[in-house]
Amino acid sequence: MISNEEVLIQSEISGKITQIQFEEGRRVKKNDLLIKINDAELQATLKKNQSRETLARDKEFRYKQLLEKGLTSQQEYDVALSELNSVFADVELTQAQIDKTEIRAPFNGVVGLRSVSLGSYISPQTKIATLQSINPMKVDFSVPQKYFSLIKAGKSIFVKQSSTDKLFNGKIYAVEPKIDQNTRTVQARALVPNDRGELTPGAYIEIDIVLEELNNAVMVPTDVIVPDIEGKKIFIYKNGKAVPVPVETGIRTEDEIQIVSGLNIGDTLIVSGIIQLRPNAPVKLNSIN
Repeated sequence: MISNEEVLIQSEISGKITQIQFEEGRRVKKNDLLIKINDAELQATLKKNQSRETLARDKEFRYKQLLEKGLTSQQEYDVALSELNSVFADVELTQAQIDKTEIRAPFNGVVGLRSVSLGSYISPQTKIATLQSINPMKVDFSVPQKYFSLIKAGKSIFVKQSSTDKLFNGKIYAVEPKIDQNTRTVQARALVPNDRGELTPGAYIEIDIVLEELNNAVMVPTDVIVPDIEGKKIFIYKNGKAVPVPVETGIRTEDEIQIVSGLNIGDTLIVSGIIQLRPNAPVKLNSIN
């Protein structure tokens, strides 16, 4: 089981941490400020470039008026306009560098344990913390290739953690289009709602997949099936005797199996004492009050 989204929080630039705006293990919202890096030099550069921008605007405005009156050349005005555009670019570059000093949450999630402290000098290689989105959760699993045609987006699954018997309902949303040649399995991924945060990334889980929905399926206990040379059979009660009936079976659960053919509605199935039964052996039914 994995998070819906997970990132390692790191900085794009090097610098000293001046603010830590998150608490370990707490939820944050998208665009919340997590870390602030010292930007004093960049702020000074920004003010300098903004001052240059004011002068360049005034110069471009004056040359534009002179050009309209025919008192200057087009070339001189183009030089003034080019200087203004160059200053614009410097201001935008400095602002982009300042933006990199603020590390913000890319999505809603839970922040893990931090690995830095206030005043730490960090680089792009420094691990700050992890951020995980845990609602919904993703579940990756593999199934044998014979079920490839049945594993499709929209199919339901049921998830159960080993520590609890509670079931969580989810749906498959993506299937790997290629079968693994080594394991002969196909990988799929499902989303499971986790509104109350009961599911944990990395936890071991058990998965039940709803491959098909069969209405009016005939299900019997698995231990009533008797294998023999010709196939499978069951015993039904008829005229006081145990009558063997060949059957074809389908899907099975942990303790039940589907009878595809051989058993009819109204037949009385013998479910106990199967080992002692022989064809046409006399059977006495016990009534249950």
